[in-house]
Amino acid sequence: MRNLVKTACCVSVAWVFAAGLPPAARAADDNSRKSADTFQQSASQTPAAESTPAKPEPDLSGRKRVGKASFYAREFFGKTMANGAPMDPKGDNAASRTLPLGTTAKVTNVETGKTAVVTIEDRGPYVDGRVVDLSPGTAAKIGLTPRQGVTKVVVAPITVPLPDGKVKVGAAAHEPTDKPDKAPVKDDKPLKQKPTELASAERPGHEHNQ
Repeated sequence: MRNLVKTACCVSVAWVFAAGLPPAARAADDNSRKSADTFQQSASQTPAAESTPAKPEPDLSGRKRVGKASFYAREFFGKTMANGAPMDPKGDNAASRTLPLGTTAKVTNVETGKTAVVTIEDRGPYVDGRVVDLSPGTAAKIGLTPRQGVTKVVVAPITVPLPDGKVKVGAAAHEPTDKPDKAPVKDDKPLKQKPTELASAERPGHEHNQ
């Protein structure tokens, strides 16, 4: 009985207090509550901003570049590459973040002096300091073992497709493919070469995915 009396008293006091408020005050209080509810609802429905990594600028210089090389893991064998072809673990397909798709280049293992010619058909590797991903077949040619995993290389472009359909002659265009390149002092920097000229060959209808 005492609980019922206390409850009735509380309700009466609340009713009297609300009735005593001016209409403008009650309206303002209602509006503030509605605004707070609307803010909370909109905040909960707003998706969090997604940060996307900046896309690197395409390297159309045709200059040699030095850095680390790795090779494709087994889980990527047969997977579709950036150019639409399946990844061939025994092929000359390779990946670069900046060289245009279709670029041919000579890759030299600085430690072994062995070289191989690759074609850029995919994007990657997405690890700082790495400039090229090779197939296991190409890695074996230059002496990069699975136990080692990563090695220092020089990537020397031979031909570089341009967005207008022309092909630029790279720094290694007139070098023997079996001639090893030496690494400069600083990693991941273009080596200074004489200006290259555009090749007269064109590839009509060839798409260049930068």
